[in-house]
Amino acid sequence: MRIERVELSRHRRGRVLVFLEDGVCLKITEQELLDFGLRAGDRLDEAALARLKEAAGISNVKVTAADLVGKRAMSRHELEKKLREKGASQTEARYAAEWLEAIGAIDDRDYAALLVRHCGQMGWGPARAREKLREKGVPRELWDEALEELPEAAGEIDVFLTGKLRGRTPDQREKKRLTDALLRRGFSWGDVKAAWSRQGQELPEM
Repeated sequence: MRIERVELSRHRRGRVLVFLEDGVCLKITEQELLDFGLRAGDRLDEAALARLKEAAGISNVKVTAADLVGKRAMSRHELEKKLREKGASQTEARYAAEWLEAIGAIDDRDYAALLVRHCGQMGWGPARAREKLREKGVPRELWDEALEELPEAAGEIDVFLTGKLRGRTPDQREKKRLTDALLRRGFSWGDVKAAWSRQGQELPEM
């Protein structure tokens, strides 16, 4: 297969366009251009063309992966899932994720801690934080360490109740509403019950 022309992309930095005689345009990176020594007029046999396409595919997935993690933090699982959604093969997605891990661009331990701190800032408890860790595909063995980033549950619940009650004594309906809200936020029944006791209120056993 003869290469008709080679030119830099005008729309994406580092992207090179290789136009073949059959009308196909290969999108490669500057690295493949150097590795394969491509020039207009060169001829590629089937084996060389297959290697070029494979190398270009991996490089393009790596570029996409770097763009994704540059926009926001994410777990390795989430990154691979998004790459697959964008058309990458399972092997390409795994390779790109391993590359980003190797250079320190993604780290599930750091991401887990960041995610749990965000949950704490939202006023969420341990159960809600665990739900988020599961949703984002963080490995289970990293959860316990990450959950240490949460503020103490008792203090968070006390702040919530004090802010809502403002010194008032709640009726049973309001007590149930606030209790349900705390449970939805991921706090345990035991912690919520203890907080009501500190408010001078009691809850019936569930």
